[in-house]
Amino acid sequence: MGQSAFLSCRVRNLGNKTVSWIRHRDIHILSVGRNTYTSDQRFQAIHHPEYDEWTLVIKWAQLRDAGMYECQISTQPVLSYFVNLNVVEDNNYAGDDHHTYKNKIFQVPTASIIGGPDLYVDKGSTINLTCTIRYSPEPPQYIHWYHHDEVISYNSVRGGISVITEKGEVTTSYLLIQNADLSDTGNYSCCPSNADGASVKVHVLNGERPAAMQTGSAGLSNSSMNIVALMLLCWIYSEVLERVQLNSCHHIR
Repeated sequence: MGQSAFLSCRVRNLGNKTVSWIRHRDIHILSVGRNTYTSDQRFQAIHHPEYDEWTLVIKWAQLRDAGMYECQISTQPVLSYFVNLNVVEDNNYAGDDHHTYKNKIFQVPTASIIGGPDLYVDKGSTINLTCTIRYSPEPPQYIHWYHHDEVISYNSVRGGISVITEKGEVTTSYLLIQNADLSDTGNYSCCPSNADGASVKVHVLNGERPAAMQTGSAGLSNSSMNIVALMLLCWIYSEVLERVQLNSCHHIR
């Protein structure tokens, strides 16, 4: 309860037919194609053409959302695929990512991108984004990557884009974009089927360096100069102290 639910329906060779999502509780047509037909803003229809998938998203799922949903294709006769959604009630809330259900503590599935919220890469290099999904009772059915608000197509004209996914107790998805260009700058999101997405902002640099990354080989940064100066002063002080002690010993003799 309170998390996003993703109901997916894969339809191949759709042609000129349409895909609709219907809620059986009240026989309400929630969406036709990518258009939604409900005043409840929590519902959203998403089409992933590269996967032939039509996904109904229910944000902040409530107990009343539980029940049977039908993915229906407008053929004659109609073809249908049914999904039964179960929404688990939280008896007690115990933190941002912990819940208690029937005296058992579990953690909400969480997605995160390593190295965020900002990543800097040089033009021409490879963008390597790593998304991890933890605390999931089972691996996500799919993980979609977005650049801005559009699904990244691995078969695009740009080329050089690949995704590697390793499923397990902790699922990891790697997005690799070769030969980074300035147009690759922007917000990237990792969106698994069973958890809210995570985002990172990628900055492709054309030779420049942000203030936080200035490590120019032509000279040292101010902080580095201060450290070098302090080390030099310590060395001079130790040398002077040693000579004073040596002269004192000569006078005693």
